[in-house]
Amino acid sequence: MATDIKMPQLGESVVEGTIAKWLKKPGDRVEKYEPICEVSTDKVNAEVPSTFDGVMVEIIAQEGTTVEVGQLICRIDAEGAADAGPTAASANTAAPETSAAAPTTDGKTEGESSGKARYSPAVLRLSQEHGIDLTQVKGTGKGGRITRKDVLQVIEQGGTQPTGATTVQAPVKETVTPVPTAPVVQPAPTATPAPAPAASSAAGTVLENGDREIPVTGVRRTIAQRMVQSKHEAPHAWTMMEVDVTGLVELRNRLKQEFKQREGVNLTFMPFFIKAVVDSLKEFPQLNSVWDGDRIILKKRINISIAVATDDALYVPVIHDADEKSILGLTKAVHQLAEKTRAGKLELKDMQGGTFTVNNTGSFGSVLSAPIINQPQAAILSFESIVKRPVVLNNNMFAARDMMNICMSLDHRILDGLMAGRFLKRVKERLEAYGPNSEI
Repeated sequence: MATDIKMPQLGESVVEGTIAKWLKKPGDRVEKYEPICEVSTDKVNAEVPSTFDGVMVEIIAQEGTTVEVGQLICRIDAEGAADAGPTAASANTAAPETSAAAPTTDGKTEGESSGKARYSPAVLRLSQEHGIDLTQVKGTGKGGRITRKDVLQVIEQGGTQPTGATTVQAPVKETVTPVPTAPVVQPAPTATPAPAPAASSAAGTVLENGDREIPVTGVRRTIAQRMVQSKHEAPHAWTMMEVDVTGLVELRNRLKQEFKQREGVNLTFMPFFIKAVVDSLKEFPQLNSVWDGDRIILKKRINISIAVATDDALYVPVIHDADEKSILGLTKAVHQLAEKTRAGKLELKDMQGGTFTVNNTGSFGSVLSAPIINQPQAAILSFESIVKRPVVLNNNMFAARDMMNICMSLDHRILDGLMAGRFLKRVKERLEAYGPNSEI
């Protein structure tokens, strides 16, 4: 009997996901814990595994479809191993209640005195959809069982049984998903052929006035919804401070070449920024909290979400227990998460549990920004571009210094300006404390 597979919860606050790619097709054998599809959300690209052995019977949600959590995406027959055909790993051990019994020479089936064969759900569904008389189909499975591939071969030939059986009409429908060994040529849904998916997604649709209509992807739609939700629910306040990071710049310049040779990764400013944040969060735990209905929860662990942008989306993977890591540990963690994000390899664990978000907007030249809070966190902090400019020092002398703005948006339900200002001041002091000879 086929089992319904529903869209799982793929992260905190995730309410839907987009089917990015099916890894299994109807008729394919599925092993327990084997991925059946890739799902994309605003937080993560994840693989959905099967929870049991079986055969993929039917795909409900097609690629590109956005599906809510708990909604049906496919059906898997936990006992219909025969569907996978003779090449399936367990074709020799198909369960009797879902596979077709072997026919005898008199047209009856072994174990069926009435002569009525039993077929798998996938075979029955295809035969019913296309009007195929299964008694006229010769099976190629073990013992003469009719497999899904046999039915697809009949459909591909317009209902003509290749072994000389009676010809039946079998119109091809768009809902049929072919297996690799028996491709089905599907008719276009309209008289005008649809553009190729790659060209369509890249260029969009040209309107009559020359404008282009770009379809909204599932990821972009979810990002839009979450950003609107954050601005609607959380009363945003904003504050900024100026930081003199001349000593930090000199320190990094001194260490970066040796660091790259020794550790194999680039020493960026981001680990220093995160280190200053996590040490300050220990002093001001109110910043490391979340809004939960009618209460505020101070989080025990300090898990830093870092904003990582791709060409078409923004993700916030998490460095767990960031306060326990050194500059080296943070450097490797940032590098690893950035690489996984851009390669589309983030796992569910990489996206969960964030308590405070940092964003290095200065990496693309920004000098001032007002980031939107990553709900339900209390605040988000952006580090802007480091710019060399003249500054008046304590001795009233001008000097060229490396200056940077740090900008924080905060949820005014959780934080007031006093607490936020004190926290930001400690981040500033920690960054300014670095010198060219500091140890890391």
